[in-house]
Amino acid sequence: MTEFMDVHRGMRGITSDQLMEAHRADLAIEGEEGVHFKRAWADPDTGTVYCLSEGPSAEAVQRIHERSGHPADEVHPVPLTV
Repeated sequence: MTEFMDVHRGMRGITSDQLMEAHRADLAIEGEEGVHFKRAWADPDTGTVYCLSEGPSAEAVQRIHERSGHPADEVHPVPLTV
């Protein structure tokens, strides 16, 4: 499985509760695409949200986000970590 970092824009003013709600929506259906969402971070001032996941493909990650109602603007594989 590959790790992916995705980026969502336009979520200015997002609260901790809203971020958790979006994350839970992904978790509820992630298994249908063989994806696991590990963490999410947000900057309410810029409206940027980042999600770290593991899955078979960037397309699978995007499909879960789309079905959860918050498609990613970018999905990047991150095959190396230190």
